[in-house]
Amino acid sequence: LVLNLTVPRAHAEINLKAIRAGKHVYCEKPLAVTRKEGQEILEEAKKKGVRVGAAPDTFLGGGLQTCRKLIDDGWIGRPVAATAFVASHGPEGWHPNPGFFYQFGGGPLFDMGPYYLTALVHLLGPIRRVTGSAQKGSNERIITNEVNFGKKIPVEIPTHVAGVLDFQSGVVGTMIASFDVWSHHLPVIEIYGTQGTLAVPDPNGFGGPVLLRRAGAEEWSDIPLTHSPDVHRGIGLADMAAALRSGGKHRASGELAFHVLDAMQAFGEASESGKHILLESTCTRPDPLPMGLLAGQLDGGEK
Repeated sequence: LVLNLTVPRAHAEINLKAIRAGKHVYCEKPLAVTRKEGQEILEEAKKKGVRVGAAPDTFLGGGLQTCRKLIDDGWIGRPVAATAFVASHGPEGWHPNPGFFYQFGGGPLFDMGPYYLTALVHLLGPIRRVTGSAQKGSNERIITNEVNFGKKIPVEIPTHVAGVLDFQSGVVGTMIASFDVWSHHLPVIEIYGTQGTLAVPDPNGFGGPVLLRRAGAEEWSDIPLTHSPDVHRGIGLADMAAALRSGGKHRASGELAFHVLDAMQAFGEASESGKHILLESTCTRPDPLPMGLLAGQLDGGEK
């Protein structure tokens, strides 16, 4: 099993080399930078009889697993709508080499979007169609960290993306991903149901807090986590290895990652065309982790 942690534009090339060598591959997000590359990866893996997995795996942490259980058990009733916001002023203030964030395959959507979209698909199921608008806040950025202070970076991609996601379940999602925001009071992810609201923790982490406010409640309730938050990046890779041994399904799958890639590319297409983009891909919601697993224990996937 090859772990691919290269920069986004190299993902497809390395994934395909590993697959053609007969190896399973687990890739950093995104799976690839175009829908065509992602399709080639999955088709080649099927031909070779190997598996593909991909980050993010943060949905396997205690925070998002708790949210999944609350939704599945009906604590907010039927989900009706969702919001997801990831907004900052970009990585040039802290990253020593931030240029690739502003090249094709980077930007706020392809860099941070996989965390948010994967979390939403995990909680609500696959996406049916996407529409949106995207723009570039400026043509260049100036690095302000100590390593390359003052160096100018050309901006090749949109740095502010706003869109609407229609899920197959009927849920309507609103998403903003931006490198053009200095400060804000936006929530991270919220799910709105017929019987209450669920405030979802940062999908870039594994823990809480998980907040619930049911219809008629005067205050938010801080929900104890149903699953351990004491897991770290790599749990998706470990789950994939366990599933390979057991013959079960791994959760951070290539199909899930491709569906997220499909949606991200559709945002740009919608902005350029002024239309809704119907997604041709789909995926199943990853199976939730069972409760009661000990630290370091995995169930080997659903058989």
